[in-house]
Amino acid sequence: MTTEHLPALQVVVPLLAAPLMVLVRRGTFAWLLAMLVSWATLAIALALAFQVRADGPISYAIGNWPPPWGIEYRVDGLNSFVLVLVALVASVVAPYARASVAAELPRDQHYLFFTMFSLCLAGLLGITITGDAFNLFVFLEISSLSTYVLIALGSNRRALLAAYQYLVLGTIGATFYIIGVGLLYLMTGTLNLADLALRLRDVDEIRPVLAALAFITAGIGLKLALFPLHLWLPNAYAYAPSAITSFLAASATKVSVYVLLRYYFLVFGVPLVFVRLPMAEVLIGLSVLALVSASLVAVFQRDLKRMFAYSSVAQIGYITLGMGLANQAGLTGAVVHMFNHGITKGAMFLLLGGVSLRIGSTRLERVAGLARIMPLTSFGMVLAGLSLIGIPGTAGFISKWYLVLGAIERGYWGLVALIVASSLIAVAYVWRFVEMAYFREPEPSAAKLDEAPASMLVPAWLMVAACIYFGLDTSFPLDGARLAAQVLLGAAR
Repeated sequence: MTTEHLPALQVVVPLLAAPLMVLVRRGTFAWLLAMLVSWATLAIALALAFQVRADGPISYAIGNWPPPWGIEYRVDGLNSFVLVLVALVASVVAPYARASVAAELPRDQHYLFFTMFSLCLAGLLGITITGDAFNLFVFLEISSLSTYVLIALGSNRRALLAAYQYLVLGTIGATFYIIGVGLLYLMTGTLNLADLALRLRDVDEIRPVLAALAFITAGIGLKLALFPLHLWLPNAYAYAPSAITSFLAASATKVSVYVLLRYYFLVFGVPLVFVRLPMAEVLIGLSVLALVSASLVAVFQRDLKRMFAYSSVAQIGYITLGMGLANQAGLTGAVVHMFNHGITKGAMFLLLGGVSLRIGSTRLERVAGLARIMPLTSFGMVLAGLSLIGIPGTAGFISKWYLVLGAIERGYWGLVALIVASSLIAVAYVWRFVEMAYFREPEPSAAKLDEAPASMLVPAWLMVAACIYFGLDTSFPLDGARLAAQVLLGAAR
């Protein structure tokens, strides 16, 4: 098979699988198809990533309409990295989901779950690969609408409220985004992102462009849970089905970060965003607030899912901090943290899904003595927690090291101290789990419990192993992040 159509197949494969699942309406068939589709998208994403590294950016014209007249799928060093992350997470979550979904959802909803999962995957991959601003909005809505349904499928009644909150805020975010795109179209007459960047240089009336920047920042900021626009995230993560919590935490917010990166650096450009406007100071300020406040809130949570949901808000702060630094080291740290935090938080939520399956809750008091009942799950949580803290030898350390280098290059020694201090706060909430699991006696009713099924434990441990492996062998994520940072800064020059 020729490789020239791989960019289109990256989106078409999961998009076509979804209606097929609805037609067949069999849970087992839907799961098998979702798993095969996820693995296929990973193979395509890896092939595109290696092709970009070898030959440079790929441009694929939909329907043979050359850009900017037609929709372009464009793959470069930045989004090829994100494509691999999204597809990798999906390929691990899909096999995990069978036992998890069987335990949490009624049998007649299984096919619906995997249908929405495939649509969400198609939407996230489409957002990442498209080079058209309006087409990005279409995929944004595909991923969002399917996510609302997936969250609402949660077994807890509060899942409906969480989905409704996300729907309201997500709709506001999408509206802000499309208003911004409309303003850009009025000023330039194009929707192609690369063409937008060229035409914006010749725009004399700057106020509509600044308004577009503000709308797009607010709209995408809601989607990526940028502090203080994160109010939807804790409930969504806490009450969604376990497989979806892991998928969203590891991929969805990272895709939104990618969109903001592309607009800031490749469309509007550094001279406008970071020289003419004080966006660097704004991003760094919001990141500092996220690191401190969300981490402190996480310390006092009594539910592990909510604890690590607030931790995700803080970890997104590290990514936006690297964006605000806007130098090679800072951007490398931001991009590699998208990957490293994705696999780390993915591992934690997959393991918590096993805890929820066996114990029936992720409340902190219910995991007392968990290390004696579920030793593999508990040890996996400890290793993933070390990566979350940023201990040397784990993936999380690599991210924070480059963020520290970026802060030092800017002369922001206070930020260096803050990065270290926020890691110490992470020690506090990770230790709460360790204390309960390893230093408390299990409840008598838990004596007969055992580990999660192998179909759930093996995918979770693959993610845990990735947290350690990519902390020791940094070549793939770090080379990809460096290339992405060069793409961002090269466009600025």
